[in-house]
Amino acid sequence: MTETACIAKRPEELRAFRISPKDSNYFACLYDPLADGAPFTLVVEIFAPGGATPPNTHKVAQEMFFVLKGEGVAVADGTEIPIGPGSSFLLKPGVEHVVRNTGQGKLYCLTLMAPNEGFAELIRGGEEVALDEEDLAVLRRMR
Repeated sequence: MTETACIAKRPEELRAFRISPKDSNYFACLYDPLADGAPFTLVVEIFAPGGATPPNTHKVAQEMFFVLKGEGVAVADGTEIPIGPGSSFLLKPGVEHVVRNTGQGKLYCLTLMAPNEGFAELIRGGEEVALDEEDLAVLRRMR
């Protein structure tokens, strides 16, 4: 296999970003168009206790979440869905949504946006943050 045929990464090599300094969530970037030429963005989204995304929608992209660790609530067009490890949900274009961490610890979601619709640019345009030992331990269990 040639180097360009497969892009492999270890948890310690991942870069993480917080979109805005006031945000309570940040993103460990796995694969995206900017760094890897992928037509999608795949991240592990990490929410502090009590943290949430701002309400948002996507024009053409679908966004999928798979909960790795923690407890929370997904709100899609006003409907609340409890989420925990192993839960997944898919948001269609145009659906206003919020993800909230309602647990005592961090909430970790594997999040896929396809197509990218500017998601990677938004994430990587934020401030870089360090992944802590708990973050790295969760990422290592994904392998």
